[in-house]
Amino acid sequence: MKRFVFLIACVLGANLLFSSAHAESILKITDGDTLRINTGQDVRLLQIDTPEPMSSECFASESTAILTKLIFGKEIRLESEPVSGNMDKYKRLLRYVFVGKTNVNLRMVELGAAAPYFYNGEKGKYSTQLLKAAEKAKANKVGLWGKCPGTKLDPSRGVSTGKSNAPVAGPSATSTASAQCDPNYDPCIPNSAYDLDCPDIYNLGLSRIRVIGTDVHKLDRDRDGIACEAKP
Repeated sequence: MKRFVFLIACVLGANLLFSSAHAESILKITDGDTLRINTGQDVRLLQIDTPEPMSSECFASESTAILTKLIFGKEIRLESEPVSGNMDKYKRLLRYVFVGKTNVNLRMVELGAAAPYFYNGEKGKYSTQLLKAAEKAKANKVGLWGKCPGTKLDPSRGVSTGKSNAPVAGPSATSTASAQCDPNYDPCIPNSAYDLDCPDIYNLGLSRIRVIGTDVHKLDRDRDGIACEAKP
């Protein structure tokens, strides 16, 4: 009997080891706290929140760029949290993301690219570290804490940084602003570290944009050279 129990323990231990060592690759960075992995599943980074690009919030594009720099092109390991559910209401996996030994969720907070968010008061295994990192980043005005005045540190709710003051480049942009335009489209849409969809284009007050280079955002579905012409 003891031998049987020992064998089961070994099998379970091996399964746990395999699970923790399993690596994923990344298909898409949606924003500063959401990504899509090679299985096609979306992953929401646990216990943190970042400014929303779709709402043009302050530091949204920077947060997305920081996450991209930390993980894109690298193998990641996903870790669940016992106090949280497996998925959110949008069917996104709720996970901590690791690159090697680096806790990316925590690193985003350390860099001022995210704030702690303990949804429904759920304090996970890294909650103390996340809060201390945010307090330090805020005190030193790192990242969004320096660029977005008035942002409050309140882990009980999602971070709100207010509207971005950055100008949106348009067809008559100056040479400085033109450097921020994606050269693949006309009129100008801003260079973006995250994947744009047509609703993002409509939110910029644009539609029927021409593809004059490579359709990097895959906006021109019928490949006729005109993207986002079917505005609802």
